[in-house]
Amino acid sequence: MKRLSFFLLFVAIAIAADAGDYATFYQNLPVAMTEPGAPTIPDYAVSIADFGAKGDGVTDNTEAFRKAVSHLDKKGGGHLNVPAGIYLTGLIRLKSHIDLHLERNALILASPERSSFIKTDEKTGKKDAKATPAITASKATDISITGEGIIDGNGKWWRAAKREKMSDVEWKQLTDLGGTTANNGRLWYPFGLKNFDNIAPTYEEQEKMRIHLIRLTDCQRVLIKGVTVQNSPKFHIVPQRCSHVVIDGVTVRCPWNAQNGDGIDLMQCREVLVTGCTVDVGDDGICLKGGVAEEGVKHGPCEHILISGNTVFHAHGGFVIGSEFSGGMFDIVVRGNTFSGTDTGLRFKSGAGRGGKTRGIHISDIYMSDIKDEAITFETSYADRPVGSTATTKPKAEDFIPEFSDIHISRITCRDTKTAISAKGTKEMIHDITVDNSIFFYTKNATLIDDPAMIKMTGVQLNTYQ
Repeated sequence: MKRLSFFLLFVAIAIAADAGDYATFYQNLPVAMTEPGAPTIPDYAVSIADFGAKGDGVTDNTEAFRKAVSHLDKKGGGHLNVPAGIYLTGLIRLKSHIDLHLERNALILASPERSSFIKTDEKTGKKDAKATPAITASKATDISITGEGIIDGNGKWWRAAKREKMSDVEWKQLTDLGGTTANNGRLWYPFGLKNFDNIAPTYEEQEKMRIHLIRLTDCQRVLIKGVTVQNSPKFHIVPQRCSHVVIDGVTVRCPWNAQNGDGIDLMQCREVLVTGCTVDVGDDGICLKGGVAEEGVKHGPCEHILISGNTVFHAHGGFVIGSEFSGGMFDIVVRGNTFSGTDTGLRFKSGAGRGGKTRGIHISDIYMSDIKDEAITFETSYADRPVGSTATTKPKAEDFIPEFSDIHISRITCRDTKTAISAKGTKEMIHDITVDNSIFFYTKNATLIDDPAMIKMTGVQLNTYQ
């Protein structure tokens, strides 16, 4: 009878999750949260092919996407279906009550013509100074990106590359494209390519124009489900100041050495669930950001975030807070995730001018293996260093100091990490941190903690080779 009861419960949970009902994730949480509201999409569908799109990998489908979104917008919303094929395109701007649905074997490929992502004012003909993310929405409600297809950012046409992170074969493949080498041959920029025009007068300025692949700003009720998002010029999925967001069963991937190749970055969002995702990227895996200095305070915190049941392979950090979080990080639960092959596991990073406060952060049941540096790390002197630079201007020491506190970590199982736990800073910046009932197998350092008062450990096993 017990087995039957368990089976029926499992089936009920599976059906609920498949139907978009995530209530089961919100049971027995250590902090109060509300299940994100689902987007409402009208039962009306069109195919991108109806608007002249061709999935031949050659045709520019930017205008077809624009017409399709405009048509759906006039109808009050609906589903924009993308059938099998390779759809080369520039900017896609989504609007309220629209679902961008990629069928199996559908691939939306960002155009290598970088000028396709620079908006032109229809009245004046003047071009923007900055490029726009490949797929974007602003102040929209009820939007979704779903299906079994792939969204590819064609990032190699945008990203700088470091010689030290590439084999001879990879480096030759890049330089054969043309481009510009700098810093005594240690850096390559996609500036002066053989087949594509520059979008800025210098390689330094063009580097600053790199785009995110998907960025949704000030939106409500967002669902991203099932798709593969890969090879972004910069960050891959960026909800910014959004509320009621679900990212479910998404694969995010790019080369391990992709500069600034973050996977999922939640920026000052509220009521968010990230579940069932697989991340394998060049920078931070699943990352929370809270803005810099006064601007961060203005837009508020990351709040009521649940990150459950995900797997992160290569990344600078499996789960990361920072480096900027001046708006704060409040009521966050991270549980039941696996990190395998990340540089660090749980990474808390910030510095003067970028810091804020944390509260009610609960992390549990994390499984880590093959961690290059630290399983858990707190860094309070982090400085943002764009590629090609040495360091940014340091702010006054008293401005927006990071304060990592009220963070509770338990039931961590980690096999093979260089250092189990590291904390660099003062006890004013790192305090009221607990690590309980966890097992670490380290290869060099058990702990590197500046002040023992920073972290209270209970029931922690620190093992290494005998």
